[in-house]
Amino acid sequence: MMTRYFTVALLCSVCLTSAYAADWSRFRGPAGSGVALDSDALPTAWSHEANLAWKTPLPGPGASSPIIADGKAFVTCYSGYGLSQEDPGDMENLVRHLVCVDLATGDKLWQADVKAALPEDPYSGIGVTAHGYASHTPVSDGTNVYAFYGKSGVYAYDMSGDELWHTDVGKESDPAKWGSSSSPIVHENTVIVTASAESQAIVGLDKTTGAELWRQEASGLDGMWGTPTLVDVGDGRTDIVMCVAKELWGLDPDSGKLRWYASATDAQQAYSSVILDGSRVFAFTGRGGGNIAVDAGGAGDVSESNTVWEGSITASFASPVRHDSRIYVISRGVLSVVDAETGKRVQQLRLKGSRETGGRMGSLDYPSPIVIGDRLFYLNGSGQMFVFSLGDKVKQVSVNEVTTDKEDFRGTPAVSDGRMVLRSSNYLYCVADKGETVEVDPSLVASAEEAEEGPSEARGRGGRGRGGPGGGGRRFDPMTMFNDMDTDKDGQVTEAELAGHRMEDRLKTLDKDGDKAISKDEFTSGIGSLFRRGGGGGGYGGRGEDNRPKRPQRPEAA
Repeated sequence: MMTRYFTVALLCSVCLTSAYAADWSRFRGPAGSGVALDSDALPTAWSHEANLAWKTPLPGPGASSPIIADGKAFVTCYSGYGLSQEDPGDMENLVRHLVCVDLATGDKLWQADVKAALPEDPYSGIGVTAHGYASHTPVSDGTNVYAFYGKSGVYAYDMSGDELWHTDVGKESDPAKWGSSSSPIVHENTVIVTASAESQAIVGLDKTTGAELWRQEASGLDGMWGTPTLVDVGDGRTDIVMCVAKELWGLDPDSGKLRWYASATDAQQAYSSVILDGSRVFAFTGRGGGNIAVDAGGAGDVSESNTVWEGSITASFASPVRHDSRIYVISRGVLSVVDAETGKRVQQLRLKGSRETGGRMGSLDYPSPIVIGDRLFYLNGSGQMFVFSLGDKVKQVSVNEVTTDKEDFRGTPAVSDGRMVLRSSNYLYCVADKGETVEVDPSLVASAEEAEEGPSEARGRGGRGRGGPGGGGRRFDPMTMFNDMDTDKDGQVTEAELAGHRMEDRLKTLDKDGDKAISKDEFTSGIGSLFRRGGGGGGYGGRGEDNRPKRPQRPEAA
């Protein structure tokens, strides 16, 4: 009899585990790992005609990622304002949307609309214009779904789309007026929201009522756009771990208080999210930073005791992904393979076939790579999906696209039950194995070449990353940019020469005389405005005026 009860309990446990594994219920899926647990059947190759299960129109763009829970896909969007730099429209018309789609069919089941709380950060400069007003990925506990809309607050819905509650977590702006993007996570009965721009706070909300359970304010949250993750550090203890400017923090999920912290690179911004190997935490930063491995846990300053290694390998917006003993980092068209034990780079591939997708000093490739079985999938901002086989040597096996139209792809794919969901500025797409053959273009596969090796050695605590925007070590030269675009060397850049450029829409605003060409004078006098942070933030590199209350650098100590 005891054996029978044990068998039933074990089967129930397996069923529950399988049900959980099928969901991709938060940013970057299970535990924020970026690793799919049950979808090896996904095809390696597809196109806009083959292995495309469905395509569903969206009410507007967004940089958030889709999630999958209870057989449904959820994604946030915005409309009414901020759809183009030339004519952003009236901020009064800004609306956020949470869209729910049937995963099997692509049918839209419901849409919840939220009128924006005003004033919002303006659609200007280089921050909000890059990612818009729907940049936080929603999260689900399998019963409800929770969406964070910055100054407009946090909203909870049941799976039928009925609003359960909404609450405000702050209406401030950081000095740069870049907006925010850190996604909410759920721990037990608490929805944890990083309101870095809105109130320099991390906030715990009761997931049933929306009531505020705790709030920890800290000015050190400035420049943090990544999403925290939950780390099991042993003995029944879980820490919220997050990378902020120059530090890693470990917080108590029951109070938000700071349990430990560690120095972590010199980067002033933390765009990407941390990844895990058990209780070991890896952070990769850009803009003069690097990478670091720290063992989570302990108390107080654990910089010396818990730091495993530091290195000079930088990331950009995309969060890395770990598979077995390797970490895969993709930044500005280069894939770096890092040994998780030592921090050393063991391979580097340059994706020469990838199209540039805009952004200051590089690209707006926001999507993060994900791993399915022994394959790595990487979606860039233009909608190209690079697929690699993993092993002792990484090899590119295909490049895929779900559309031939010009659309922006800013979200990380979601994977569940043999289906991959992608979001663009216009549509939600679903890729599945339909038994359709797609011929792989060998010229595209061959475009992933071994890149020249850069600094790859892990370094001691005194080492520092390379300077320059994006950690690339090069200073921005406006005339080099102009000369590169001026292909016929006639001293002006025409619309034809701009076509397909990563900053095409922004650069067109420099044509002040309306002759459909940018002269050297127009370029040199106006280029600074393209790199000025929103709301007159003091030009490239300036922070703007900070009128927020004075707050401590770190959260209250536990």
